[in-house]
Amino acid sequence: MKTQKEIWRVILAVAISVVGVLHFAVPAPFIKIMPPQLPYPEALVYISGFFEILGGIGLLVPPVSRAAAWGLIALFIAVFPANINQAINSIPIEGIPHHPLLYWFRLPFQAVLIAWAWVYTKPDERMEANSVVSERVQNPQ
Repeated sequence: MKTQKEIWRVILAVAISVVGVLHFAVPAPFIKIMPPQLPYPEALVYISGFFEILGGIGLLVPPVSRAAAWGLIALFIAVFPANINQAINSIPIEGIPHHPLLYWFRLPFQAVLIAWAWVYTKPDERMEANSVVSERVQNPQ
């Protein structure tokens, strides 16, 4: 079970990191779905991309993986308005099939991502025992 949980951790970390890199490599689609009420959409896309990459890497670093998981949950909540904006306004994205129902079906997937990250917010005794931070706390020198 632990191995399976760790495989899913790596999948989430890689997937969210790739999406973060896409925010920098191809920002236009992300900018396009930003709600018009939010200022500086391009900057917000880059900021969210940065934190996606940071969260993805953080999931793989035992001393900070729990904090990274909480950060990803916050990020998934923060970007949800863009997903809602895309669904409400049926904003097409090049390379993705344009069907308004797809945008609406995508919305509940955000809850799946939040639940997936939430799994990694719980203490993992094995990881804590192996982390440099917990080792120094238990055996200060």
